Amino acid sequence: MGTGPFAVPAFDAIASDKRHEVLMVVTRPQPPVKSRGGPPPAPVRDWAESHGFSIMDPPSINDDEVCRRLAETRADLLVVCDYGQILKPHALATSRRGGINLHGSLLPRYRGAAPVQRALLSGEPTTGVSVIHMTPRLDGGPILAEAETPIGSTETAGQLEERLSELGVEPTLRAVELLEQWDGTSPIGRKQDPAAATKAPRLSKAEGRIDWNQSGHQLSCHIRGMQPWPVAFVEAVLRGGKPPVRIAIRRAEFRPDLNVNENSIGHTRDSDGLEIGCRDGWIAIARLQPSGKKEMSAEEFLRGHPLPPGTPFGAAE
Repeated sequence: MGTGPFAVPAFDAIASDKRHEVLMVVTRPQPPVKSRGGPPPAPVRDWAESHGFSIMDPPSINDDEVCRRLAETRADLLVVCDYGQILKPHALATSRRGGINLHGSLLPRYRGAAPVQRALLSGEPTTGVSVIHMTPRLDGGPILAEAETPIGSTETAGQLEERLSELGVEPTLRAVELLEQWDGTSPIGRKQDPAAATKAPRLSKAEGRIDWNQSGHQLSCHIRGMQPWPVAFVEAVLRGGKPPVRIAIRRAEFRPDLNVNENSIGHTRDSDGLEIGCRDGWIAIARLQPSGKKEMSAEEFLRGHPLPPGTPFGAAE
């Protein structure tokens, strides 16, 4: 059971293992097409179709008729990752050994829909993946297997998520093997500590807004954690006094400077590039995208919008 790209490497590894048989792939239904760009990406659906697997895409996985169809497969195990629906007890009971879930954090930290992004936004030095035996409590079941990895200093949420999806393959296979040997009644896995749990709610577009009063480290984490979506942004007044333009910041680098003063925060610096003052230095913007325009380098942007030193570049909250 899955929808997004995070699930595909682990699903593919299970399908490639001759000891296992994939009886059905369950994914979210395709939403209505609202633009000429066609339907949004559906990585698990595309993967299942390429392998010729039977696909079910119910609006609710907990519907009685859906659970009846699941039970008819006589599956030993449900493998869930990046699915988007929470399975209730009667849905988990449709397989002999319940379900496992591959999650993109070291549980119990960052339970929820955006664990990869939230770990990066919080400035964590490391993160990882966890495979749990599923319970009705969101991401709260016992941990069967996990793997840890450092977060790269320039790594975006998109890059980290892709790397974690590959890291999750071995723990997922290890968890499946553990359940193959399970007697079905003995305690299994390591219980999570509720006191150590933190939440990772879904991101909103509004959270992308940059506050230049933060430290350079916080801003670096913010810009990387919001990439590729919803993207860190400022609303800046450009030459001509027009209404503020929303400018997405795609890539930037922090340059510490202990001599920066409060008047520099949120303003441009006298330099060859586009550098904006923050609490403890300067954020050198490398790539950005004004609303309605293509992504461009800072040099390309400045050729069309020269910004003298001291120009405000988005509000400092």
